[in-house]
Amino acid sequence: MVNINKQKIEEEISKGSAKSVISIIDHMVEYAHNLRASDIHINPKADSVKVRFRIDGVLQDVFDIPREMLMEIIGRIKILSNLRMDEHQNFQDGRFRILTDKSETIDVRVAVSPSYYGESAVMRLLSEQADKFTLESLGFSKENQKKILDGISKPYGMILATGPTGSGKTTTLYTILKMLNKKESAIITIEDPIEYAIDEIKQIQVNSRTSMTFANGLRSILRQDPDIIMVGEIRDEDTAGLAVNTALTGHLLLSTLHTNDSATTLPRLLDMKVEPFLVASTVNIALGQRLVRKICEKCKTSKKLTEAELKSLSETIKLKLTGERKVYKGEGCEKCNMTGYDGRIGIHEVLVVDNNIREGILKKVSADNIKQIAINNGMKTMIEDGLDKVFEGITSLEEVLRVIHE
Repeated sequence: MVNINKQKIEEEISKGSAKSVISIIDHMVEYAHNLRASDIHINPKADSVKVRFRIDGVLQDVFDIPREMLMEIIGRIKILSNLRMDEHQNFQDGRFRILTDKSETIDVRVAVSPSYYGESAVMRLLSEQADKFTLESLGFSKENQKKILDGISKPYGMILATGPTGSGKTTTLYTILKMLNKKESAIITIEDPIEYAIDEIKQIQVNSRTSMTFANGLRSILRQDPDIIMVGEIRDEDTAGLAVNTALTGHLLLSTLHTNDSATTLPRLLDMKVEPFLVASTVNIALGQRLVRKICEKCKTSKKLTEAELKSLSETIKLKLTGERKVYKGEGCEKCNMTGYDGRIGIHEVLVVDNNIREGILKKVSADNIKQIAINNGMKTMIEDGLDKVFEGITSLEEVLRVIHE
């Protein structure tokens, strides 16, 4: 099926003036979807248009389109997304939806921007597969699942997911929201943008043109009698202050922050001028996460680590590793497009804010100290969770080290 889509695109391009740009875009989106790509990049060059897919977090060249087709391709994307056809020197955002041959719905978020060689476009694919996620399928260990379930069972407080862009924070929060989505609970979200539609939940889109910011939207939401609120991201002092006060006044609030790990989340809120006693009394759990590629099961091979390799690895990650250890990797096959990887999974650390952590927050101790307190209380760090998945044969050692170092 994957190759059929590519053949159809190449056949259409070869027709020259008789080509169908409509078919090319439809086949391109379906081809990307079949390859599990999250994004399609259409980049004009001096003599061609390069199309690249982001698959399992890594950009890959897929094919080239003749330069003379650029305006038609961008024009078709603009028509689908209800964007202005006469605007070529400004950024435009939109979205559209297509139905695949298998009757799967794919939402496509579009960003068109001017560049030196003409307009470029990036299409983010948001398939309905998000509905199928569970904490287990996202890669949370049984121990971490229990911590999250305990954290969301409280009637108020904050659940914060942290990590860089593209680390799966929003997907984790959506999965938790689906678990909380009961008849007796009123759930409202404010997002930028709305990634997935969820039944029975009121979802609001941030809109800077109408002054609908996260902070202003949160103020409005509080007048709508919610039980649970999700704020797409805490970006500034205003939103941070409102979020903390919302959690303090009997609401469960979920949000994301851009920090390196779970421990850094708490000092980050202090940097946003939130009082230490408010942070200590409102944050229930902070989730740190990254996404790693999963080894392709069809071409997976294993090898034993020598004592020298184990010693070297222990020094690299500053963890003592002993005993006989096996690691795995994918050799590369047709199923995984010769990459050795097929799909992605999360590696996590879940920091529960207990009395010891609260005491550290009130004393304004550093993120490193908070992390050490959490480890002493039994928190498994992200690198340890990653190594567990390495030795279980889920991902490779190289992949965990790549993601952690990034």
